[in-house]
Amino acid sequence: MKQLANLFTLLNLCFGCAALVFTLQTGETIVNLESGEWKIYFPEKITWAAICIFFAATVDFFDGFIARLLKADSEMGKQLDSLADVVSFGVAPGAIVYQLLRISMAADPSGMDQSNMYFLPALVLPVAAAWRLARFNIDSSSLHHFKGLPAPAAGLLIATLPMISFYNLFNLQAMLVNKWMLYGIACVIAFLMVSSIPLINLKFKNYHWKGNISRYLLIILSLVSVLLLGWLSGFVILITYILVSLLFKKELQ
Repeated sequence: MKQLANLFTLLNLCFGCAALVFTLQTGETIVNLESGEWKIYFPEKITWAAICIFFAATVDFFDGFIARLLKADSEMGKQLDSLADVVSFGVAPGAIVYQLLRISMAADPSGMDQSNMYFLPALVLPVAAAWRLARFNIDSSSLHHFKGLPAPAAGLLIATLPMISFYNLFNLQAMLVNKWMLYGIACVIAFLMVSSIPLINLKFKNYHWKGNISRYLLIILSLVSVLLLGWLSGFVILITYILVSLLFKKELQ
């Protein structure tokens, strides 16, 4: 039973690897419309990559919960968790950004002339995730809050991009499948991961309102955002997460 949490961690890793496999299976169709605009039909498998990352995040939550429930915390589990998270919330999201950049270049009339250097920003995500997780493993000072954006939160946000683009929610496909927008998103997320901004830790010591106002407020606002905006809620939740954390900064100390 004590290895159950580690098995969940390995399942997290499996979902991350599956996300990589789905991401790297190409098959998009790009059509030049009579209006001069480009219409991109995304391969459905890239949406499965996003879903795998969501499953990985779910499993990642339960492995910690199970470890605490069974009192099976161990140094092995801690290191294994970070290694799995690097793949699921660093490498896989980086591959998604790479694929979106590739599709963006393909839709550009001069895309074939673009240098491979234009794909390098996709690498900042796995690098930042690895840095963030390594720092988390050796830092015992932030027991009541996170320093910087947790890797799973970053991975989940990136996973919303192919879903928004695939379904063209609110006609945002053209805006999101743009190399400059993707560069901006990747760099901002990477910066938030390696930063020392104090952010809410959603682990409840108790469920009293006092001392948990920020957590309950974040959960309520996130649920409302999901119901109203669907996949687009990822960006709203991220902004809400940062604002609520800054607003209740004293509570995090």
